[in-house]
Amino acid sequence: MAQVPQTFFDALAVRTWCGLALEALGRAREEIDAINVYPVADGDTGTNLYLTVESAVGAVEAVFAAHEVDGDVAGKPSLADAARAMAHGALIGAQGNSGTILAQLLRGMAQVLAAEGETPHTDGSGLRLALRHAADAARQAVAHPVEGTVLSVASAAADAAMGAEGDCGAVARAAYEGARAALAATPGQLAVLGRAGVVDAGGRGLVAVLAALVETFTGEVPAAVALSGGHARVQTDTAAAENPLVAEDCVLPPPAEGGPAFEVIYLLEAEDAAVDRLRARLDTLGDSLVVVGGDGLWNVHVHVDDAGAAVEAGVEAGRPYRIRITHFGAGDVHTTGGQRPPREQVQRAVVAVVPGEGLAGLYTEAGATTVLARPGEPPASGELVDAVRRAHAREVVLLPNDADLRHTAAAAAEQARVEGIRVALIPTRSAVQGIAALAVHEPERRFDEDVVSMTSAAGATRYAEVAVAERQSWTMAGICQAGDVLGLIDGDVAVIGTDVTLTAETVLDRMLQAGGELVTLVLGDEAPDSVADRLETRVRESYLAVDTVVYRGGRQGALLLIGVE
Repeated sequence: MAQVPQTFFDALAVRTWCGLALEALGRAREEIDAINVYPVADGDTGTNLYLTVESAVGAVEAVFAAHEVDGDVAGKPSLADAARAMAHGALIGAQGNSGTILAQLLRGMAQVLAAEGETPHTDGSGLRLALRHAADAARQAVAHPVEGTVLSVASAAADAAMGAEGDCGAVARAAYEGARAALAATPGQLAVLGRAGVVDAGGRGLVAVLAALVETFTGEVPAAVALSGGHARVQTDTAAAENPLVAEDCVLPPPAEGGPAFEVIYLLEAEDAAVDRLRARLDTLGDSLVVVGGDGLWNVHVHVDDAGAAVEAGVEAGRPYRIRITHFGAGDVHTTGGQRPPREQVQRAVVAVVPGEGLAGLYTEAGATTVLARPGEPPASGELVDAVRRAHAREVVLLPNDADLRHTAAAAAEQARVEGIRVALIPTRSAVQGIAALAVHEPERRFDEDVVSMTSAAGATRYAEVAVAERQSWTMAGICQAGDVLGLIDGDVAVIGTDVTLTAETVLDRMLQAGGELVTLVLGDEAPDSVADRLETRVRESYLAVDTVVYRGGRQGALLLIGVE
């Protein structure tokens, strides 16, 4: 479907650009993977860029969804809100060296776009400054910048943009042309690219992202982005000079020997001073060091031989999480220990998304492989695929435990099936439904029978949550104000109150009016200590033959999750 060109850079333009960039990277992913020879020829640059932008798209869509009520737009977010969401989503979802640098590029742009507060849009001059700051920020985030990489392409795009006159479309087109020319020059700047006869893979991805920016503001797809059927390589004839992205088969060299054995990536909650010390420490441990982020949240990427030391350095600096360790010599192996020998593949496993550390422990004790979804940080499909691989099973039952993760989980399941893993997706919409499904899981049963039993248990569990409203909004129960206590049943606001315990009691009473045998309560770390005792007493005194079980969920977003089976 043709896109309506955007005259100014506003929130809608951010949304459009992210969506078009994801589509462009989706089309180019395999080609970019195929030409990935630097810094490690591990063939995943295109995939990493795609997953990074996918996370940015999810964050931007969430901001727009917050401004919709029953499908009607109540007002679009500001440019600042959309730009910050884009940058945050890319930061928490960044994969690999290239994805981490792209996340910093987007963060650099967002810092400029959000600088003027709630202004509705910016023009060509604002876009020029955003691209300049993005390139500078990305270069500063890399411990040892190398020319002939995505950094060179980003700098050339910014240089060209700064010399452009006119609206956002003219600036975007100039940036794209500058990046495209710089990409063609990368084999002459970096010997490994020249030997392989390819352009830089990360730079190729950035050109695709900038082509999407041109399309956002002009409605036109730059012709040079069109892909042919094989692998991209540099050609020396006139046609190749006009289009450095022409694709033909090429043979890439094997991964270089003697480099670090592991890629280590994690998110880190830490202060600026601690991160400065961390950079210095990691720089002595390995190479390809990129640390991006700010305001207390960072994404750390490094190639090392001692993966444990890299993680320990993060622990000394702050609180690392979403730790991902890849052994370059073992293909696509993702573990939390890096140096463990391969496990024997099991027949069946359960992979579940959980909203808090407490539930993660509960699910793990029950034998599930977990993916932690922190408040405001939903996992991308790549994380779910990693978890499926980590489960190391022939058959996997996937529990997304969130209605908003349905499409993400479906994409992950499809990718895992392509890799030969049998995956069944049970559309659980809450962690309490996942608990019910996990309770009846029997690995010794036939796969189909186990899936049917788990699906039935989840479907028979009504779910609710008690949370605090972040802003004024229209709900099915009326208008709520920021700070009100909301009781949601099966995803819809059913109760608006001012007291957590009273609201929770009302929600529980409504749920038990339809009957039930077991009540599951999952308390968040900000829930009052007395609420569980009050609800247990309520059930015991008012509902005969109904049992109650209580879990501590930790930092899970909602104050309280309730399940009724």
